[in-house]
Amino acid sequence: MKASMKSSIFQIDEFIKIGINHYTKFVISESPQMLKGRMQLFQEHLFFDLQDKELTDYEGIKEWRALWKKFGADPGRYRPAMEAMMRRIRNQNYLQPLNSGVDLNNFFSLQYEIPVGLYDLSHVESDIHIELGVSDTTYTGINGRENNLQGILTIQDTIGPFGSPFVDSLRTAVSEQTVDALQVFFLKPSMSIEAAEQLVTAAGKMFTQVNGGNFSSVILSKEQVQANFPTIS
Repeated sequence: MKASMKSSIFQIDEFIKIGINHYTKFVISESPQMLKGRMQLFQEHLFFDLQDKELTDYEGIKEWRALWKKFGADPGRYRPAMEAMMRRIRNQNYLQPLNSGVDLNNFFSLQYEIPVGLYDLSHVESDIHIELGVSDTTYTGINGRENNLQGILTIQDTIGPFGSPFVDSLRTAVSEQTVDALQVFFLKPSMSIEAAEQLVTAAGKMFTQVNGGNFSSVILSKEQVQANFPTIS
């Protein structure tokens, strides 16, 4: 499988970087108590932290809201995924456990202050590419609504769009039947390539520690707009 980004994206912001982990031969199940406890404790710490801070005090939210505006979308209406989660936590509407894939994905998003998506590759056809959504770029999201993605980065295959830093599609939602998945990290533009590589590798190691399996990583940037995933056994 090959992943690529439209070069025109870098004319808007040359520092945009996308990290991708490809996971195989893993098992998604009910989250272990360790992960549930860690996620609950992390949310409680965030809740108290949010009583004294503005959302834009978090560097990840600040950077992604700025990107939203550069792309032409309204960050007040279509919020980056981690900001939407933090708003819930600020109101003590904590995220509840779903499964070991989704729960880890949410943890990474909150921990790193970036949008992170997890996609079932059995519902993806051909190579994937990342580009800005236009007026007719839509899909049914995991929020149960038809979402318009104009001015928002989207992940697409030959069928159409299936992921974004706003909300993911129902088509590629991960379940306990998923055994082949792609995890996409919408990294902070300020992050160096070296730091980006360390982040996606650390996340991949934690994901496979919890769920088993194997992973490989790529980073897309202005210097590398496309990459092939190495074969993993």
